[in-house]
Amino acid sequence: MCALTIVLLVFPGTGLDVAWRLNPQAHRLFQTLGPLSILLMAAVGSSCGAAAIGLFRGARWGRLLGLVILSANLVGDASNAILRHDYRPLIGIPIGGAMIVYLWSRTCRKV
Repeated sequence: MCALTIVLLVFPGTGLDVAWRLNPQAHRLFQTLGPLSILLMAAVGSSCGAAAIGLFRGARWGRLLGLVILSANLVGDASNAILRHDYRPLIGIPIGGAMIVYLWSRTCRKV
C-alpha cells in the first residue's frame, strides 16, 4: 500500500487517481505535506519491510521493530478517535493489541 500511495503521489492526475476515492481525506492531507509525504510513505514502507524480514528470520531486532511499529500504530489509532472523533480506526486497536501480545509472548521469543 505504501508503494501504491507513493506512485499515486508521484504521478497525480492519472487514471490511478480513482484509488483516492477510498480515502479522499488522506489525499488532501498528503497534498498538504507536499514532497514530504513521499518520504514519509517511503519510511513507513521501509520500516514495515525491515520488520517483516526480521520477523521472517526470527531475529530479535525484527520482533522489537515490529513492536515499535505496532505500538506507534495503536497510538495513532487512539489519537484519531480522541482528537478527530473518527471512530473507524478503533477496529485496529484490538487487532494491533493482539499482535503486540503475541510478539511480546514467550512463544514468539522461542521461535
